[in-house]
Amino acid sequence: MAVSTVSSRIKILRQKLGITQKDFCKHIYLSHSFFANMERGERKPNDRICELICNKYNVNKDWLLTGKGDMFSKTPPDIELEQITELIKNLDPLFREFIVQQIRQLANLHRKSKEGESKRKL
Repeated sequence: MAVSTVSSRIKILRQKLGITQKDFCKHIYLSHSFFANMERGERKPNDRICELICNKYNVNKDWLLTGKGDMFSKTPPDIELEQITELIKNLDPLFREFIVQQIRQLANLHRKSKEGESKRKL
């Protein structure tokens, strides 16, 4: 089912990204009230806003404007890393430290796994 308006696709995009209206609009330099009206279809996003959305959130411009194609352009690892960093920054310090510890443990396991593979090849 194709979504018929740019405004409705913006809302779908934001929900897919799992972020609030407040966080979404902050990154594209819009007021929360303007963005909320835009999502409801009461205000129309102009070309500049569409361009900002596509650049900031790696959105396929054709999808945003027409609904055709994939929602996202190819996702470079840097964009994923930026999104993860933003999520972690919004956590309480205790949760951030827990995540950092988990990442360190995973990196350690990954390194040991790679070392084991290298030894087996010898």
